[in-house]
Amino acid sequence: MAETGASPHAAPSPVARAEHFVWLTARVLEQRRFAYHFLSATGGGAGPDTLADAVESALTAYGTEDGGYGYALEPDLRGPVSQPLHVGHALRVLDSIRRCGGQRAERVCRYLTSVSTSDGALPAIRPSQRGYPSAPFVPVVDDPPSELLATGPVVGLLHRNEVWHAWLFRATDFCWAAVESLEKSHPYEIHAAVAFLDGAPDRPRAEAVADRLGRIVREQRLVALDPGELDAYPVAPGYAPGEHHFAHDYAKAPESLARAWFTDEEMARSLDFLEQEQQEDGGWPVRWRQWAPGSALEARPIVTIEALLTLRAYGRPIS
Repeated sequence: MAETGASPHAAPSPVARAEHFVWLTARVLEQRRFAYHFLSATGGGAGPDTLADAVESALTAYGTEDGGYGYALEPDLRGPVSQPLHVGHALRVLDSIRRCGGQRAERVCRYLTSVSTSDGALPAIRPSQRGYPSAPFVPVVDDPPSELLATGPVVGLLHRNEVWHAWLFRATDFCWAAVESLEKSHPYEIHAAVAFLDGAPDRPRAEAVADRLGRIVREQRLVALDPGELDAYPVAPGYAPGEHHFAHDYAKAPESLARAWFTDEEMARSLDFLEQEQQEDGGWPVRWRQWAPGSALEARPIVTIEALLTLRAYGRPIS
């Protein structure tokens, strides 16, 4: 893990510190994701395709017989049953290794068709989760409604990867209706809206909606614009104490429509804060409510990889 050409007295880079943390704590999937994103240049001769194969092999272990994903792929949902939130997580992984298409997407869309509600969209948690451990902030109900939280990221990623399937037509209509009618919201719902809008094929319509959502985020103070004055910003009802959301949480990359919501100074402050959040052990903290040791342990490497990807997307030095 030594950095070639680095001074023997130089402090380890953020990636080097995170690498130690990942090997120490992460699941195989996150270990392989970390290698794909950050170690390809020093991967012992392994090229991007080989490293992507390794990620995909690890992801396959979370597959379920019905074509979905389960087994705590999304750490806050335990047990062997598939859930839409697991599928959203799987699609983010596949998108990050440029393999979110073809037969993989076809299988996922067949699953999505089988679990959709009467309006063609996705519930967050299906009743099959009952009997298995899950976070208390994702309650299991008998007849769950469609939710933008589950549907938006899935639809956005499929469109972004130019997937076309019959399931997408009604699900896309649901997402447009949901984002265009949003008035009072909360950060995770806004994240889902951004994920949809960043992939939606109707770019002028997406830009117009994003502009309105940005005003909602600022007016309702759903973003902590000054990380040095967090007491001045409210935490959304039901969220954990200190569960603030920052500019970089909404605009994870410069090309996101949410980037226009923030000035250069606000984004710089947010990224400075993100850099400073790396802990002594090399990982980044989980800011949402922790309810079980296993889920907390599994979530931190995921958060760490996402933090490094965001910093790199904005040109911050990480290696």
